[in-house]
Amino acid sequence: MSLEGFWDWLSQRDWLLSHLNTPMEWFAFASIPLFTAVIGWLINWTGLIMLFYPVNFHGFKVPGMQDIARLLPHKIQEVPGILQGGLGWQGIVPARAAKMGSIAVDKAIAKLGTPAEFYQQLEPEKIAEHIVTMFEPDIPLIVEQVMLANNPAFWRDLPAAGKRAIIARVQSQLPSVVNSITDEIGVHIDQLLDPKIMVIDHFRKNPGLVIKVFKDIGQRELNLMVAFGFLFGFILGIPVAFIDHWFHTWWMLPVLGIGVGWITNALGMWLIFEPTEPTRYFGIKFHGLFLRRQDQAAEVYATIIADDVITLERIGDFLMDGPRGDRTRQMLATAMMPAIDRAAGPVRGAARIAIGVRAYDSIKAGFAAEAVGRTITPFKDPEFSRQQSGKIRTLIAARTKELPSRDFVEMMRSAIKEDEWMLYAHGAIMGAAGGFIHYGIFKAMGVS
Repeated sequence: MSLEGFWDWLSQRDWLLSHLNTPMEWFAFASIPLFTAVIGWLINWTGLIMLFYPVNFHGFKVPGMQDIARLLPHKIQEVPGILQGGLGWQGIVPARAAKMGSIAVDKAIAKLGTPAEFYQQLEPEKIAEHIVTMFEPDIPLIVEQVMLANNPAFWRDLPAAGKRAIIARVQSQLPSVVNSITDEIGVHIDQLLDPKIMVIDHFRKNPGLVIKVFKDIGQRELNLMVAFGFLFGFILGIPVAFIDHWFHTWWMLPVLGIGVGWITNALGMWLIFEPTEPTRYFGIKFHGLFLRRQDQAAEVYATIIADDVITLERIGDFLMDGPRGDRTRQMLATAMMPAIDRAAGPVRGAARIAIGVRAYDSIKAGFAAEAVGRTITPFKDPEFSRQQSGKIRTLIAARTKELPSRDFVEMMRSAIKEDEWMLYAHGAIMGAAGGFIHYGIFKAMGVS
């Protein structure tokens, strides 16, 4: 087309809307912003469903697809289920639960405090007191079981007064023994406790908890994102109405719908998380909606982490049954040996002679093994764990409030940031579908 022909084509456009002659034509023109507003609302509403649900993968396996998937572009591989050879869907957030756990540790929890700081917040002296309280009534039975298992003849022949004296001696020395155990845990806690492994494993096994983190902290902002979908859809629909009228072809509304859908989602995400620092544009201050409530969100986040993730009960489980559990048990048993010797006091030498060095050491090892198992019992006491969780909650809340805004945003957004393209693509597809539907309605109404 020549330049003259192009200008002639442009001059034929109805720039002033003078060709809208009937009420139906005006209604069709005005309906476009309203239609794009509804589509924008639906895009963001269904986008949130895509973000969080289903919690677990729903779909079916395709034979051979797992091998083919590794040859696909990286972005396609990121779609939940593809690398596992499945066609279906899992919410983006729960699908990235382990990844979010890792990022939460790297970006936030690691900066909130060391394992030693967490342990000190739990007040080891109170843990020791609780161990003694729970341990003491069982001492007579434990002494008898250990003695019968390791030197039954000696125990049977020992007069009742001698048995009572041994039991009383063990009970009197119990606080000293227990304090040495809790102190030993504190000294080596950085080697025994790995918050990253603990958090990742817990998030991986409980993907619904990651949804709880997002929703409890940001439900208000998520609701705003849906509302923004309607607002942005309406605003973007105004130029769409004019462009469709001026250059109307059958594919115009679907193509413009792709842009509306993509931009609507992108703007919603931007307003929630960006800018990370208060910034003025055209004299208006902008600051990520989520970041404006950092102190409030920090309290909510701290409650979730303290009540569900880094709890005294889970710390105990990790110490004794986690990947370093054998090391914990061995360390505690070794640390307990001198304490048991101290409990024997002045009769230790006589005992070693009376029953033999080997038998004495066997009895000592038996007490150590029994004590190690019972030492961790208070960690697994739900009521005591709840009482102590307040200390962790206070520490996490205080440190989270101190985090720089950028780190605070990354804690929540990084796990899904590289997957946001799926939300934008979903918006674009729905926008195109909305354009086809609207064009079909126009045709049915007899508006060309």
